[in-house]
Amino acid sequence: MSIVYIVSAPSGSGKSTLVNELFKMVRNLDFSISYTTRLPRGSEQNGKEYFFVSREEFEAMIAADEFLEHADVFGNYYGTAKRFLREAEARGNDLLLDIDVQGAKQIKQRIPEAVSIFILPPDREKLEWRLRNRGLDSETVIRRRLDTARREIENYSKYDYILVNNLLEQSADQLKNIVLAERLNKKRGAGLSEDEKRLVETAQACRLDQAREQVQPILASFNPQTVDGN
Repeated sequence: MSIVYIVSAPSGSGKSTLVNELFKMVRNLDFSISYTTRLPRGSEQNGKEYFFVSREEFEAMIAADEFLEHADVFGNYYGTAKRFLREAEARGNDLLLDIDVQGAKQIKQRIPEAVSIFILPPDREKLEWRLRNRGLDSETVIRRRLDTARREIENYSKYDYILVNNLLEQSADQLKNIVLAERLNKKRGAGLSEDEKRLVETAQACRLDQAREQVQPILASFNPQTVDGN
């Protein structure tokens, strides 16, 4: 049975770059391309970043129960088609889903054993810099994304792993270790080599219970008035 990996992050956290790096390092991993009713941005291509469909087409897919999850975000639908999981299982591959907090909640309800990973920016200032530097959004959209990021980050405790994306190479390596460690966990009975044990230990450092302290200052940067523990 395929492992389903859920990767979520506020817009501008570097999630797409990390996922691209992951696929260079890990084999037997499929990527689920989401469907959306929003228009393509910049150089986005249909079937690469997203499948761009009309609202009518998307709603017909909902009616036919073709989605593992779907949500309305800022007036546009986004969804993950069930066929990607079927195809991954047929190939003997695992499946990675790049989805938001709403979608992650739906997937966890359908597939409780799915492995969820939340990617965080180092702080609000760095996230705002990334959003402005990519030059894709208006001032109004940037402000809305920052407000959405604050609300999304407050859901961090619902995820299995927390990854703070500060240095790209280090963060990509951590993401790789999480994916490989979960695969190794499936073969516990067979015993692990010393290298495999070290890899699992490295991934454990990103587990929610180990990473909570890293999250508090990030939350505080979005909510300056927040006192630790409230």
